[in-house]
Amino acid sequence: MSFILNVPINAVSFGQVSTLLAREFYLKNKDFILFPIGNGLDVGTQEVDEGFFNYLKNQTDNFLYRIKREIPCFKLWHLNGSIESTSNKRYLLSFYELDSPTKEEVNIVKNHDRVFFSSMHAVNIFKNLGCSNVEFLPLGFDKYNFNTTNKVYFNDDRIIFNLVGKLEKRKHHKKVIQAWLKKYGNQKNYHLQCAIYNPFLKEEDNKALINSILEGKSYFNISFLGHMQKNNMYNDFLNSGNIILGMSGGEGWGLPEFQSVAIGKHAVILNAHAYKEWANENNSTLVEPNGKIEAYDGMFFHKDQPFNQGNIFDFDQNDFISACEKSIEKVKLNKVNAQGLELQTKFSSNKFAESVLNILTN
Repeated sequence: MSFILNVPINAVSFGQVSTLLAREFYLKNKDFILFPIGNGLDVGTQEVDEGFFNYLKNQTDNFLYRIKREIPCFKLWHLNGSIESTSNKRYLLSFYELDSPTKEEVNIVKNHDRVFFSSMHAVNIFKNLGCSNVEFLPLGFDKYNFNTTNKVYFNDDRIIFNLVGKLEKRKHHKKVIQAWLKKYGNQKNYHLQCAIYNPFLKEEDNKALINSILEGKSYFNISFLGHMQKNNMYNDFLNSGNIILGMSGGEGWGLPEFQSVAIGKHAVILNAHAYKEWANENNSTLVEPNGKIEAYDGMFFHKDQPFNQGNIFDFDQNDFISACEKSIEKVKLNKVNAQGLELQTKFSSNKFAESVLNILTN
C-alpha cells in the first residue's frame, strides 16, 4: 500500500506526534511518500538513530516526482493551512482547542474525506455544526523519548510540582502559579518547577510575562526553566517532579501532562476538553471546571478572525488547591502512580500507528 504522509517533522508538539508516527512506520518497514510541512526534517530533539534518520530522508527524496493525486494522503496540521492537498483522498488529523468553530473552519473540515480530532469534545462540537465526517483518534505514548529514569533529583523530601506548556493565557499559567504561591510560596517542603518558556515569543517577552505573574515578589521555591533542546532533557524534567499540573483551559491532548502521568507521576488535571480522553479519577486528581472565559489574549488568539474563536474552560482556585492537597497525600503514600503507568499500554504508539494505517486502507 502506498500513501502520502504530509506532516511536520520538528521540535514542537505537532512535529513530535508526526515523528512518533513516522518512527512506528519505520519499525513496521512501511514504504510511503513523506511530504514534510515546513523547513525540511528537524530531528534535533531526538536521540541519534541513523537508521531511522536515513529512513526519513529516503521517504522524502523525490517526493515531488513520486506524488500522484490518486494516492491517499494523511495530513497532520492546523485547520488553518490544511485546505491544500496533494491527493484526491484527504485525511486530516488536527487539534482543536476552543469551542466556536467559524464558517471557514467548518468548511475546511467538510472539504476533507475524513477529519480526526484527538478530543471527543472537538468531535462533538463539529458534529453539532453539520460535519458528519469527523471522528476521534487518540494519540500514543512516546516510549522512544519518555520513560521512568528512577534517578534521585533532590536530596531532601520536598514535593515537586511541575508546570508545563508554552506560556500563554489559554493554559492558565498565571492563575495556577499565583494560586500555588499563595498556598505554598516560600515553604521549603514544596517546590514549583515551571517549564513554560514560549519559543514563539522573544526572550524579553518571556521574562516580562513571568515578572508580571510574580508581581515583583521573590520566592525561593519556584524556578523557571529555559527552552530544552533535547527530548532526553525534557524527560529528565518530567521525571524530577512528583505532581504534574494540567490546568489548561483548552488542549488538543496535553502531551507533557499525558507523558508525565504515563511515566508514573501524580497529577492535578482539569476535567475538561482533551484531558478527559486519558485522565480519570483513578490516575489523576480531577478539578471540575466552573465555567468558561474568552480565549482572546492579543498574541495567539484574536477576536473576529476566521480561525480560533471562542472560549476556554476556567476553574476555581480553591478547587485547584484542594486537588493539590489531595495529590500531596497520594505522593506521601506512594510516589509512583501505578494507574498512570497503564496509559503506556492503553495508548501505545503502535495502536496509534495501526489506527492511521486502518484509516488509509478503509
